[in-house]
Amino acid sequence: MIYLIRHGQTEWNVVGRYQGRKDIELNPKGIEQAKQIREKLKDIRFDVIISSPLKRAFQTASIITNSKNIITDDRIIERCNGDLEGRLKTEIIDTIDFNNINGSGHGIENITEFRKRILDFLNEITNKYKGKNVLIVTHAGVGIYIRCFFEGEPINNDYSIYKIKNCEVIEYNNDK
Repeated sequence: MIYLIRHGQTEWNVVGRYQGRKDIELNPKGIEQAKQIREKLKDIRFDVIISSPLKRAFQTASIITNSKNIITDDRIIERCNGDLEGRLKTEIIDTIDFNNINGSGHGIENITEFRKRILDFLNEITNKYKGKNVLIVTHAGVGIYIRCFFEGEPINNDYSIYKIKNCEVIEYNNDK
């Protein structure tokens, strides 16, 4: 099985700031969320644990697994939001289309390249770890496209329906 988890809550999640590649740590609630997931998954033996290298994801993976054998992979780092990182979402509402394949300016990582690195990652791990228990701890944006990989594109291209909550666990069969 593949266990997909978004990192625990950060202060920037609470206030609605774009994080992107900013290396924000978990807040106390995020730490508690990770501990709750650790309890929920305590009977699962993970064959491999893969995390984004950003603190919020790596910290979540560490709390959940108590492992020192966490692999970090830059392909599941959050999408770069350019000069929007650190800004409140309410400041830029309706000015950016993050799904525009032609780019959206502001130094935001191109959606085609973003999706390609996630696809490369998923193709590798679904082949390399077939039939294994794989924990992936990543971010909201990455999680959306992981869900697209396993579940198909969302109806009406409404990608917001695939957004994963902090410390939400989604499971995918990887036996085939």
